[in-house]
Amino acid sequence: MKMNQEWKKHGIELRPGMRIKGKWHKKSYVIKRKLGSGAIGAVYLCELNGKQAALKISDKGTSMTVEVNVLKSLKKVQGNRLGPYLLDVDDWISPHGTIYSFYVMEYLRGETMTSFINHHGREWIGVFMLQLLEDLERLHHSGWVFGDLKTENLLILHSPPRIRWVDVGGTTQIGRAIKEYTEFYDRGYWGLGSRRAEPSYDLFAFVMVFLHVYYPKRFEKSIQSEKTIFKKIDDVKSLSPYSYLLKKAILGKYQSSYQMKQELIDVLYRVQNRRRSKNKKKRKNTAPFIVEAGGITILAVSYYLFSLLL
Repeated sequence: MKMNQEWKKHGIELRPGMRIKGKWHKKSYVIKRKLGSGAIGAVYLCELNGKQAALKISDKGTSMTVEVNVLKSLKKVQGNRLGPYLLDVDDWISPHGTIYSFYVMEYLRGETMTSFINHHGREWIGVFMLQLLEDLERLHHSGWVFGDLKTENLLILHSPPRIRWVDVGGTTQIGRAIKEYTEFYDRGYWGLGSRRAEPSYDLFAFVMVFLHVYYPKRFEKSIQSEKTIFKKIDDVKSLSPYSYLLKKAILGKYQSSYQMKQELIDVLYRVQNRRRSKNKKKRKNTAPFIVEAGGITILAVSYYLFSLLL
């Protein structure tokens, strides 16, 4: 990631058990553990009155204000489903007298997409693609792009399985320069486009998100980046039904996430019908619990396809 090292220079590291008391709202948060850090600041698991939450803290007040405004915008877009719930915004004065900005959001419990797919099967790939495109469509329609879209910023919640965004720090207004990115997911790094905030920027990262599921150690760029990425797509059997769409996104052929979503729906219908045909043939010779597992996959896809058509 294009990192700003100022956070490390200030040497602030919140320790488990520390209390962060807001200057204005006077709420006191007990730090439990560090969840992660980025270009803007660090995120900690905290507790208030026995309830867990995620607290992001930074010395970059202006950048934090932008992130808070993004979270508020996402709330207006889709009932707060895109980003985490914003619970509090305040300042903290450290023992050394330095003022830090922080905001508190809901703590989402789930697992990574890679872990979920490894445990529950490749059939969920199409479902998660559809969910993510649906969310990106709403975000883009509201005038924003995700910017720093990557697997680390996505979480799969259960009952039912659903993608949620856990960090919107890279979200940028359409037309501006991307303010935060991670090289592997950045089309500029691969020499396949600019860093201008537009839907096609997110759709390139969308492809790299699903490639990262199958290449957890990632892979290096080459002189012929397009061919390298295309070969990586072709080498993953689970992505073969979607390879045409993924390659179009890499080349920036989609002007909107809606276009890509509509083509994906067509693909999912075809995949679903093929699975139904196979299940009918296997039904006479297959154990009931195996048939039921296949039915669950079909029902999962059907549910999300139907929800989009309501």
